[in-house]
Amino acid sequence: MTTNTASLVDRHVGFVHALREAGLPVSPAEGLDAARALMVVDLAERETLREAYAATLVKRPAHRPGFDLLFDLWFPPVISGTEGTAVTEGAEPRELPELRERLAELLMGDPADPAFREFARAMVGRFGQVQAAPGRQSWFSFPVLRALSPETLVARMLTAMLDERGGLPEKVARWHIARTIEAFTEAVASDVRRRIAEESGVEKIARSAVRPPIDQVDFLRATREELARLRREVYPLARRLATRLSIRQKRGRRGRLDFRRTVRASLSTGGVPLTTHLRPPRPHRPELVVLCDASDSVSTFSHFTLLLTFALREQFTKVRAFAFVDTVDEITGLFAPGADVLDAIARLTEEADIVRFGRTDYGHVFERFAERFPDAVGPRTSLLILGDARSNYQVPALGTLKRLAGQARHAYWLNPEPRAQWDTGDSLATSYGSVVPMHECRNVAQLAAFVETLA
Repeated sequence: MTTNTASLVDRHVGFVHALREAGLPVSPAEGLDAARALMVVDLAERETLREAYAATLVKRPAHRPGFDLLFDLWFPPVISGTEGTAVTEGAEPRELPELRERLAELLMGDPADPAFREFARAMVGRFGQVQAAPGRQSWFSFPVLRALSPETLVARMLTAMLDERGGLPEKVARWHIARTIEAFTEAVASDVRRRIAEESGVEKIARSAVRPPIDQVDFLRATREELARLRREVYPLARRLATRLSIRQKRGRRGRLDFRRTVRASLSTGGVPLTTHLRPPRPHRPELVVLCDASDSVSTFSHFTLLLTFALREQFTKVRAFAFVDTVDEITGLFAPGADVLDAIARLTEEADIVRFGRTDYGHVFERFAERFPDAVGPRTSLLILGDARSNYQVPALGTLKRLAGQARHAYWLNPEPRAQWDTGDSLATSYGSVVPMHECRNVAQLAAFVETLA
């Protein structure tokens, strides 16, 4: 492995700091464990070094992509000007058709072959630098991929692989080609990041290149792809939430007075009931009512909370779901067993009666909810409100919310906005939070922390 003039200690400290900035939970003790691991591995073996760091610093599979990207920035395989002729000679013929032929050979092989990444680095050096502004050049992936056009080689590679490997299923061959093209694209992008980091500083490129781990993606800024990944995080949380609420329900309910046992026990004290006896509570799974803000300002958060509602319906005896903007409607039927959650979310905007004027009005929502669905909240119900508490300066209806919360066994409010933004503008976070405990819930990590507080 090649290093620059920075000492290994400085590089280690910078790398650990970059991991923390990217959202990976690395404690000081774990940083010291990684430093001790460096003393017993061969530092010249880059992949051994990578795995030593990963074993001591990475806790979840979801954190590994960000870790690998930062490792490649802080411990690059080469430094510009030191690649040597082995990187380019034989892997970079003069004519573009020969380059594409060489690329096709590599794409049909193993992406782990060192020649694969050497070729990618050579192609970035040859095609990747373009003029980004007058008098300034920078590095980009797209001119490399545009020049070589690996997607246009698929038919040729497919024919060659099927001819050379008789009996190979076409589906397997296509999967292999797609995987190697993706690996080549990432190898090009990785080398582009390395070259930019050398010119602009590794700290700067690290901050812009690494997406936060999926459990720390802000609900209000999640992309469609990230929402799809968040679906996998929902079901374990739904099970834990149901378990926590069940435990609280069992602890919070003491049972009714057992008059006969109490009187019998009082005979030993001359008829004075010094010790009361209670009937054991009947065990049952809790019921849940979810009130979800579906306005545009929290659209991605509402998508996630509807995913959570979809998962929770399997964990509770009864789940009733309600969506609102400036009026409220029940959407429980959209989440019937066997329904597709994404189809349910699409139907929500078309079928649910949740909009009058299109501006969120929490006060009117609470009043209409209490009026239209008086039997929804009862002594066995856990009430979960999901929204940003921004009511467009309308009447808050705190009395109605207090009555609803008083009817429920438990009531909680999850707010997707940062706590620093509560009570700014039209936010009524503190006012509503005085009635129903309000928790900041901007990502899966905070949702998991909320679930743990229910113990």
